[in-house]
Amino acid sequence: MIWPPCDRGAAARGGLRRRRNAATTPFKIAAMDAGHSRTDGADVKRKILIMGLPGAGKTTLANALAPLINAVVFNADAVRANLSRDLGFTHEDRIEHARRMGWMCDRVVEAGGTVIADFICPTEQTRAVFGDAFTIWLDRIDAGRFADTNRMFVQPEKFDLRVDPDGTAQYWAEQALALLRPAFDPQKPTALFIGRYQPFHGGHQRLIEEGLRRVGQVCVAVRDTHGTDAKNPLPFFAVKQRIETALSAYTGRFVVVPLPNITNVFYGRDVGYAVERIVLDEETEAISATKIRSLSAAPGSR
Repeated sequence: MIWPPCDRGAAARGGLRRRRNAATTPFKIAAMDAGHSRTDGADVKRKILIMGLPGAGKTTLANALAPLINAVVFNADAVRANLSRDLGFTHEDRIEHARRMGWMCDRVVEAGGTVIADFICPTEQTRAVFGDAFTIWLDRIDAGRFADTNRMFVQPEKFDLRVDPDGTAQYWAEQALALLRPAFDPQKPTALFIGRYQPFHGGHQRLIEEGLRRVGQVCVAVRDTHGTDAKNPLPFFAVKQRIETALSAYTGRFVVVPLPNITNVFYGRDVGYAVERIVLDEETEAISATKIRSLSAAPGSR
């Protein structure tokens, strides 16, 4: 995806200087200072803020990134036109606009989706009310076309990605994808969980999350017991889909694989595996897959 031409004439008329001609100059990410990255390990970020001055390329990057991560995009201008017509451009109104943008994004995340907010978000106060997010700062131009915004804009102290004038939007979207949806590394230390998961429930999730906390990444191995009796109604791919949905916040840190109907696990002399039981709190331990299956059964079949 190619960046649209910047309105250099508008900048010149206002006495402003653009760093480069974004229509002909590719755009790349600048290396971040050690204290600037806010990415929490490999945990997926589903609330993404693309911020920067007007004309920096926020919307272009949002449109390139959204299909890669199946994200909803909230463009600030569109939200103003449809939902926030009562707001102007004072700092107070910008804070309220940021709060509304953040609230809408939080609802998408709560529903299990991924969302990109594409707007200037010019000050620390606006970023604070928008809320915690994976933040991409487009630092591609020195000034935008609105003098009041230029005066108000404060460079962020914290961000996850800082983008400078070089590199295409599509290239950059791929770099963001690698950070937002990291790939599972089969050579890293990995915890193994074996089970039927008929169905996968909150107790299983808590167990695997504890494994993630202790080891860093996990392999969830699903025994092929589908149809062997009434306790095993779900085929592998139905189980896999439920596991991946429940663990979506840990994308890149787990993999789900099928296993034969393993009933015994043996090993010889010490081969370096740590085999242990994880004991969770009493309420979690009491979760019953049998009860969940009963509640999920078709009417008349209980």
